[in-house]
Amino acid sequence: MDQDMVVLARVRLLSANRRVVRGAEGLWIYRVLTRVEPEAYGSKLAYVLVEASASPLVRELPDRRLALLDEAVEVAKALGESNPYRAKMLARALAARQRELEGRRLTLRVPGVDSPGGDEGGCPVPTEQA
Repeated sequence: MDQDMVVLARVRLLSANRRVVRGAEGLWIYRVLTRVEPEAYGSKLAYVLVEASASPLVRELPDRRLALLDEAVEVAKALGESNPYRAKMLARALAARQRELEGRRLTLRVPGVDSPGGDEGGCPVPTEQA
């Protein structure tokens, strides 16, 4: 790892003066720092990855959302068993990934085809009353 990048990431982290740096800057900072100190920064990277997956910037990019969540799960799994944030971050990342996958399944369903009997998924159809 390039030491200049590590120093720059630490400077940006300290100058942010926030507990967790969010957004693209946070992703960059925590990705760099997790490579050199995974136990110290991995949980924050997982947190920011899950948060980024819900960003409006990736709303129309389902593959990118899933990639962010997959990375979050991998980062959380890589944390040591003794890390106090491992279980919480892993549960959060897995839950967000599951919601994403369930959302995809719901989006892919075609009313009248996927439901038994072709009943449009059980949704009542409004009728005009005379």
